[in-house]
Amino acid sequence: MKRLSRFLLILVVACFSAFAHAEEAKKPVIVCSLPVLADFVKQVVADDCEVKSLTEAGTDPHEYQPKPADAGIIKTADLCVENGLNMEGGGSNNWMQTLVKDAGKPLVTATAGLKPLELIEEGEKVEDPHAWHSPKAAATYVNNILKGVSKLVPEKKDEFEARADLYLQELKILDGWIKKQVNRIPPSQRVLVTNHDALGYFCNEFGFKVAAPLDWKAAEESGMSPANRAKVVDFIKKYHVKAVFMETTLNPKIMTELGKEAGVRIGGTLYADMLGPIGSAADTYLGMMRENTLTIMEALK
Repeated sequence: MKRLSRFLLILVVACFSAFAHAEEAKKPVIVCSLPVLADFVKQVVADDCEVKSLTEAGTDPHEYQPKPADAGIIKTADLCVENGLNMEGGGSNNWMQTLVKDAGKPLVTATAGLKPLELIEEGEKVEDPHAWHSPKAAATYVNNILKGVSKLVPEKKDEFEARADLYLQELKILDGWIKKQVNRIPPSQRVLVTNHDALGYFCNEFGFKVAAPLDWKAAEESGMSPANRAKVVDFIKKYHVKAVFMETTLNPKIMTELGKEAGVRIGGTLYADMLGPIGSAADTYLGMMRENTLTIMEALK
């Protein structure tokens, strides 16, 4: 009798364990194009969904070429999230939309409803996709994600809304904190020179003039033209820029050369297109914004 009881107990435990694993495996899967989007999603869904990012720290999303495995990851998704505004490539070159369309998956565009800033590329106006560098714009990302995940898992809507509400308050605190740090920099010294125009929303929000080498892609491939180099150097000298900044996803060579030519130091490396590596101080949106702000403040104050 005791042997039978033990057998039944083991059987019950085994069944319960199998059931628990099955329930865990049933978690909805959300696949994002960028780590910053995955972080926003996690703030809303926590452990209620499995969240993945196709790209990782150090990747240039503008030039990303999907790997064969990416199509398989998208096929497992119940929902996909993109930045939009041509961050993942424009038109038919949008790699995220192509993957999602081929797999027939629903897609949330995190920047939907935002009024984008404009950039000049090859003489034409284009939308600036780096909107998350403004905490106010980041709130739009979170609200669009909230709508998407609430539709995906309606029974968790109240929990999603509660988490989103808390995170939106944290974004407001972040906005105020950045303003406090920036106020330590004299207005005349709020000039941000970086690899490319990725921090326009930050500059627009917090009162910085911004300059970046033009035709950065061409510069990466064949070197910056003398005219563009002279234009940036003249800008640095005109505004008495104290330091220039590199970016984590771009080659530092040209910016290093520009700094030497203009007689200014490198103020540090900023996270422009990506969060930091997992385990670093900048592996979340809040951490990335904090570290970027401190790097800028310490170099320019």
